This record gives sequence, C-alpha cells and structure tokens, in this order.
Amino acid sequence: MKRVGPSWLMWSRIAMALAITVGWVAPVEAHHSFAMFDKNKPMTIKGVVTRIEWTNPHAYLYVETTGEQGRKQLYALECSSPNELARWGWKRNTLKVGESVTLGMFPVRDGRPAGLVFSVKKADGTVLKAH
Repeated sequence: MKRVGPSWLMWSRIAMALAITVGWVAPVEAHHSFAMFDKNKPMTIKGVVTRIEWTNPHAYLYVETTGEQGRKQLYALECSSPNELARWGWKRNTLKVGESVTLGMFPVRDGRPAGLVFSVKKADGTVLKAH
C-alpha cells in the first residue's frame, strides 16, 4: 500500500531545521541596543571602584567620582560580557573595590551618571579594553 502525505522523516527534518533556526536567532534577539549611549560624546572620568558585577550578559562597574565642590557622584557603567573581557585579558579580580581608575566612556543620552565603558586605565598605567 502506498503512503499518503509527508513521511515522519520529512517532519523530523522540518522540526530539526526549525529548532536550529530558533536556537540561532533567539540569542541575537535578546541582545539590547546601544542607542541609549551617546557615542558622539566620549568622555573620561576618574574615580574609585565601589562595586563590580561580573555577570552575563554584561559586566558592570560602579565608580564614585568627586566633582565640583567635593560633591560625590556614583556612576553605573556597563562593560562587555565577562567572556569577552576574559578574551581581552581580564580576570574576575582584575579590578578591586577601592581601586582608583580613569575610564573612557560613552555617557547615556538622558544625562544620568551612567554609560558604556570602552577603556579602563589603572593607577599603575595598565590600560584595559572594556567594550
């Protein structure tokens, strides 16, 4: 007797192709835009590391600066992923709380004390890529 309709092999191939496609597209869809950062206004800040979050999808640095008239300002700064930072030579303990740093960053467009870090210069002169 002749089979009518698609075979189980064809359906399994379709299911596999769909699973691969969804698995490949989903991580790309999950990544956010960097439009919130003003890449036309790079700036430099100096301060002390108060907290480090070595987490996916992005690591974060929190740096306290001292501005005009001694006023303290806490910056929340996004870095690349821990995986990418590791490829650039970072380790979980590359920066320490209390360490003085100079950061190259792109500020957020809304003026909050936050941004996207692209370089970190340590007190000993070591420069690290951060994004």
